[in-house]
Amino acid sequence: MSEDRFIVTGALGCIGAWTVRNLVKAGISTAILDTGKRDHRLRLIMTEDEMNRLQVYQVDVSALEAVNQAFTQFMPTHIIHLAALQFPFCKADPSAGARVNVVGTVNIFEAAKKLAIRHVAYASSTAVYGMSEEYPSGQLSHAADLKPRSHYGVYKQANEGTAKVYYLDDGISSIGLRPYVVYGPGRDQGMTSTPTKAMLAVAAGRPYRISYGGRYCFQYADDVANLFIAAARMAYNGAEVFNIGGPSVSTQEVISAIERVLPASKGLLTFDDVPLPFPQEVDNRALKALLGSVTETTLEDGVRQSLSTFRNALENGLIKPDELDLYLK
Repeated sequence: MSEDRFIVTGALGCIGAWTVRNLVKAGISTAILDTGKRDHRLRLIMTEDEMNRLQVYQVDVSALEAVNQAFTQFMPTHIIHLAALQFPFCKADPSAGARVNVVGTVNIFEAAKKLAIRHVAYASSTAVYGMSEEYPSGQLSHAADLKPRSHYGVYKQANEGTAKVYYLDDGISSIGLRPYVVYGPGRDQGMTSTPTKAMLAVAAGRPYRISYGGRYCFQYADDVANLFIAAARMAYNGAEVFNIGGPSVSTQEVISAIERVLPASKGLLTFDDVPLPFPQEVDNRALKALLGSVTETTLEDGVRQSLSTFRNALENGLIKPDELDLYLK
């Protein structure tokens, strides 16, 4: 058993679930901090024995006293901060989004300062950038201007600034990572979740329409989780944010990959031919230089693993037929 002790906020979300899974499989003492009660994403990808190894704190990150209490009780050596309300929820309730996404991030850095933890890894987002037409090259560089057009993006930009202030004022280093379109088991919420929902739908033999087209960086959740773990382990001095990037694919290529892996799905999937409003490509050379290497699961392998997980979940009752409409909503 490693002497490291990781605390993961937002661990009941998609990236959080995969991060927790990978830490537990590596024999690392892991605590989860999340306000939710539903652990269905964890159960999709973890065994009961692995689940039983977790220390669970049902805590709202916007409540500083509760955050400090959980941190003091667990005494982490590493922090991965993923807790956030996603784009649609921030749009529907900007005040709640600001409390969780902005105040919550401040509270995590405050807890780190209180325990003299000198490094934090946290999630930002490609939503800190502007519309695709604002970047004539069609690619987001490491130094591309931040021009968020949503509450969610503004909150993530604020968190990047917060992290820099904690480095300047308190010497707490940090690495922020900006995912783009994350897919894989557990990705059942958020504006860009519909390609994953399409995989679940065809695993159940049902048709599905993906809500957007165009090209985008398609990032397998397992890979993204491992990047956050690597970022949390880095001996890093500073406060920087990196694009995760990766291969750019089209929605038609995603559908074609699904049909190759599961031929019975042919004809079940369609999509709205409306591109996402962000640039199609993201330069991740700065992140590769930082970490030395970045694992990028191929599209076909990621689809194959996702379909296998979904089919197993359906066969074993982890996802019940009468629950499918909730997952695919």
